[in-house]
Amino acid sequence: MRILVDTHCWLWMVGEPGRLSSRVRELLRGAENELLLSAASAWEIAIKHSIGRLELPGDPADVVPDWMRRTGVTALPVLHSHALRVASLPPHHADPFDRLLVAQAQLERAPILTADRALGDYDVEILRA
Repeated sequence: MRILVDTHCWLWMVGEPGRLSSRVRELLRGAENELLLSAASAWEIAIKHSIGRLELPGDPADVVPDWMRRTGVTALPVLHSHALRVASLPPHHADPFDRLLVAQAQLERAPILTADRALGDYDVEILRA
């Protein structure tokens, strides 16, 4: 199964895996699952780091690719179709990063691993962290 990992869950995978349920940790270790990290998540991390809302042990341009290798996630680019799909989403969530992840999950037919309960209001499969 392909799983789109929400930004906060991916950061938990790296630094606080205990915040994820044991069921999710087992799911993430499954070789049959492909974990996807959106370019939107990299963008969100870069922005939060640059405004002082996220501490990293170095420059995001170095840290994010290194952590991606360590966690075995596959990069999911943001395509025009993903960005344009956001226009058709109901306004359940104001966060533009999360709205883009919903659009990507819908178009890529992948559930989202998240702890954000608001994403459950969308027509998308949710895996609760």
